[in-house]
Amino acid sequence: MAHTPAMSEHEYRENTFFRVFGSVPEPVFESASEQTEIWGRPWGCTNDVGKLRAVLMHRPGDELSVVEDKPMPEIGGFGDPEKGWYWMGRTLPDLPAMQAAHDALAALLRSEGVEIVYVDQAAPGRMKQIFTRDSVIGVKGGAIVTRLARRVRRGEELPVTRALARAGCPILSTLHGGAVFEGGGFAMLDDKTAVCSVSVACNPEGVRQVEMLLETLGVSLIKVPMPGYRIHIDGSFVMIDGDTAIVNVNELPYVFIEELKRRRIRMIDLPPDDNAFSLNCLAVAPGRIIMHTQRTPRLADALDHNQITVLPIEYECVELGGGGIHCSTAPLARDPI
Repeated sequence: MAHTPAMSEHEYRENTFFRVFGSVPEPVFESASEQTEIWGRPWGCTNDVGKLRAVLMHRPGDELSVVEDKPMPEIGGFGDPEKGWYWMGRTLPDLPAMQAAHDALAALLRSEGVEIVYVDQAAPGRMKQIFTRDSVIGVKGGAIVTRLARRVRRGEELPVTRALARAGCPILSTLHGGAVFEGGGFAMLDDKTAVCSVSVACNPEGVRQVEMLLETLGVSLIKVPMPGYRIHIDGSFVMIDGDTAIVNVNELPYVFIEELKRRRIRMIDLPPDDNAFSLNCLAVAPGRIIMHTQRTPRLADALDHNQITVLPIEYECVELGGGGIHCSTAPLARDPI
């Protein structure tokens, strides 16, 4: 190694070589400059309502062919316990209608300036791959690939991982061991606070692993035990503006409702006569949401009264499969607010 005669090897390394060519921990991985230079754009989400920039979706396809005319009255739909699939609708899937509804949702998102990253092909036999929300969580700087709880869904993680890699989205963590955690059980209240379900779909080990990653990002996690066999918090709570959420107070613990009040989060309650999937909506910007409104007249009025802009879409044929607009979209990049 060449250096001046007046400088020893040690002095050269200390004063010149490592200063110029050594380790560079700053700026940090999550910084906008580092993300843009290395990963092409700032990835991840520090909130649930900032301007949506990129979202993961899967257009429904041949994977739904596993659904057969095998009624299961106990679930109010169809299913095969041995093969592990179930369909909650009272009629069999109408794939052309589902694809049309999904295409309409994608078109509306694009019109709002959102880039769509597609999971091109579902995992074999995994007929719920459309509900991408559950297999990935966007956090500051990238994504957490979750581990889905139920046999009908286990395996969706692999095509999701491939889609993220193709898009260049950093994967900050992949849940492992006995952890199960689904993204419908996760929400951000603000850039320093997240909330998650504790349920059959988000077990204590899954919660622990998610919390460990969040701690490295300076985000605290509120754990909300779900009543009975409710699995995801997004069936009861969804942020739609920086200080506003739609809630179903009958399905949230009292202590969490009180915490929302303490944080001065305005709660718009789901009217009892309105369809529960009304709450399963998506914010594309603060106070601007995509929602299936045809069966939600009272909620639509309440949102209008609270100056929330609603972009309506028909999505019932997909909802028959057990998930709505929120379930069908996994945000990968949002602007901070």
